[in-house]
Amino acid sequence: MKRPTRLHYFQHEPFEGLGSIEEWALLKGFSLASTHLYKNDSLPELEHFDWLVVMGGSMSVNDEAALPWLRPEKAFVKQAILAGKVVIGICLGAQMIANVLGSKVQYNEHKEIGWFPIHWDPEALRHTLFRHIPPSLNVMHWHGETFEMPLGAMPLAKSKACMNQGFLYKEKVLGLQFHPEFDEKSTDEMLAYCSHELQEGAYVQSGDKMIEQRHFIIPAKAALFGILDALANQNNP
Repeated sequence: MKRPTRLHYFQHEPFEGLGSIEEWALLKGFSLASTHLYKNDSLPELEHFDWLVVMGGSMSVNDEAALPWLRPEKAFVKQAILAGKVVIGICLGAQMIANVLGSKVQYNEHKEIGWFPIHWDPEALRHTLFRHIPPSLNVMHWHGETFEMPLGAMPLAKSKACMNQGFLYKEKVLGLQFHPEFDEKSTDEMLAYCSHELQEGAYVQSGDKMIEQRHFIIPAKAALFGILDALANQNNP
């Protein structure tokens, strides 16, 4: 009997878990394990997982002096990529992957918080992983920094506030600046813990506006599940 695909995820905040990725993984029969970096959990062994998902967080990948676990985490993410694992990064996770691939992570011109459309690159939409996605998709954002595009990566999308919203690297490494995994619980928890970040800005919505627009969860989730399905078919035949 074939063993289940093993998904391990790195969590950086008590309130930023897998979101709807957990639902998808359980539907697919994946096993789940996690490392909570904010609790100083030990990193796993590379041979103990097949997929690595690096979640978001309010910190910066440049905060190594204040958060000593960032340096070993980044080294581990690079090892997982070199070992040929499927590696997915969401928001901070995408910035971390870009950083270990040699790209700078820095403040974006605008903070981007709330439901805003991303516009997919036509070349990306011709790729197997993304051909089910509409050219424009409203997704949740919650970030103040951005990454430079890693050398050799395929750009995926952009928004008015942020030019680099995602990349695919060597078919197995996916970075998404936005939050397609956010469900109602994720939104509620972010508003409960991070509402102090909702300062006035051209691309910062109010909490009420974000709740009002939670219907965008459904198409964002469908896009995410389609990407994950295609990634699983490609890597778990």
